[in-house]
Amino acid sequence: MPPMRRLSTPLPHRRAMTLIEVLAVVVILSMLAVTLTIGIAGKLGKARSEIAKTQIAQIVSQIQAFQLEKRALPQADGLTALTSDAKAAYYLEPGKLKDPWGRPYLYLVPGPDNAPFEVLTYGADGQPGGSGEDGDVSSARF
Repeated sequence: MPPMRRLSTPLPHRRAMTLIEVLAVVVILSMLAVTLTIGIAGKLGKARSEIAKTQIAQIVSQIQAFQLEKRALPQADGLTALTSDAKAAYYLEPGKLKDPWGRPYLYLVPGPDNAPFEVLTYGADGQPGGSGEDGDVSSARF
């Protein structure tokens, strides 16, 4: 067996990343994450308002079914009257009576402008008025 020969050309040296290069990558990734977070947060607020509109429409539908069956609107019990009889056509699960921000929907009898009732939520801030995610969502406005 012939003797082993050494390679005459040296192997190329591997170059590691410097601390400055690593910091630059971290800063760029952080800026990207902040930008995406801000964009997603705005969309989430609008989505919650849309969910509230859908839930209020469902509650209004169940109140109308209650009214047809009982020949009266829920009064003293408010919206919890919709959760009392699981076999009734108007039944709603108790969890569906909370808005996307975790607060119970408000039920007013009579409603504004001669409406028989109103179902509403005050939005993210829980205060009357506001705009965007903090705006009120009401059955009287759609």
